[in-house]
Amino acid sequence: MPENQLGDFLRARRAGLRPEDVGMTSHGVRRVAGLRREEVAVLAGVNADYYSRLEQGRERHPSSQVLDALSRALRLEADARAHLYGLAGTSPSVRFTPTTDRVSTALRQLMDGFTASPVFVINPSLDILAANALAEALHSPFEQADNLARMVFLDPAGRRFYSRWAWTAQAAVASLRHASGLDPHNPRLRELVRTLTERSKDFSDLWNTHAVRGKTQEAKEFSHPDVGALSLSYQAFDVRDAPGQQLIVYQAEVGSPSAQALNLLGSIHVTWGQAGSRPGQ
Repeated sequence: MPENQLGDFLRARRAGLRPEDVGMTSHGVRRVAGLRREEVAVLAGVNADYYSRLEQGRERHPSSQVLDALSRALRLEADARAHLYGLAGTSPSVRFTPTTDRVSTALRQLMDGFTASPVFVINPSLDILAANALAEALHSPFEQADNLARMVFLDPAGRRFYSRWAWTAQAAVASLRHASGLDPHNPRLRELVRTLTERSKDFSDLWNTHAVRGKTQEAKEFSHPDVGALSLSYQAFDVRDAPGQQLIVYQAEVGSPSAQALNLLGSIHVTWGQAGSRPGQ
């Protein structure tokens, strides 16, 4: 049976809304979670049978006008709206351009110049493609600092390291959903989602909510076994010569306990390097 990502997305977002969320009055016994198909059709101003065909996969190419109406009816934010357009194949401007996973020498040199901030490069699948010394030290509790989503869901260190684990898990899944809408046939992304779905019920449950979100600038909260609590803000920059890559820069407030902890972590990391391994290894 062919995939029906557009229908799955519409169905999941419909299930996440209650009549009162959209200013409607609920009547009778509701046998489905969230809004009924007919209610979404009314809100969007489209034929109920046409909307049913969209969810069932019998209609796969709605117009941009219909997508705009559905975005409003389902209260979609910007990332989710772009994801909807990508699934319908009607918005080339938001489609993902395949990129290389090779990080340029110039960018690596730039990253190494950030001695007081953890800096690393990721791709849409959240693979860590390159990292400076402080980012390596930050992620040292993990067996492998190779993929942010795998680290959250499959590495035992994840639940201890991420102080707001549930929030971090939701953000990771929403980011992967966003990436899948832009490049649904990306083999690496599909392999990662399949592995995480098979090995983590938490991931599977979150993936099936179809929540979509790109990266935000909310503070990251970590608990590092060597230096304790860290609260870091961050910025994400698109890499112009490698579309799809993002440069992530973590920062601590100047003079804060987190800044002191980062400084200590850098010193410890240098000591490990001189000793040839982390103590106890």
